[in-house]
Amino acid sequence: MVSSERVFIGLGANLGADLEELQTTLQSALARIAALPATEVLAVSSFWRSAPVAATGPDYLNAVAELRTAMEPLQLLHALQQIEAAHGRQRPYRNAPRTLDLDLLMHGQRVQDDTVLTLPHPRLHERAFVLKPLAEIAPTVLHPVLGSLLPWRERASEQACIALPRH
Repeated sequence: MVSSERVFIGLGANLGADLEELQTTLQSALARIAALPATEVLAVSSFWRSAPVAATGPDYLNAVAELRTAMEPLQLLHALQQIEAAHGRQRPYRNAPRTLDLDLLMHGQRVQDDTVLTLPHPRLHERAFVLKPLAEIAPTVLHPVLGSLLPWRERASEQACIALPRH
């Protein structure tokens, strides 16, 4: 593989008939991510159940995946958005319930802030549903701006986020 980066993707879904359908959605998205060009899925966290943050609707099922990819950030973002669309993702309003949400959390140590993409993800350090699964698969990963995420995990510890047993 050409020069590649360590990348973290947040996965989430809260629109589905039941927990099993949400699990199937996340597994399908992971399979499509693994099929992206010049991309390898290195690790996937457990699935975590969490209440919506700054929104209403059913609980979410979340996970974090670690990738190694040669795709550039915008190229990867567009590929993730195509996977979301293939799963029926609509964007009627900010923080609307969703069939699938794929967030590019970190792309190596890149820092970017423009109208299309902000790296690292601007709220990843505030959300237990990202911090807990991220700590599960990459406990020592450093945020490109904040460094260690441990203090942020402690601040977010009161947010309801429960790991489901692995099958």
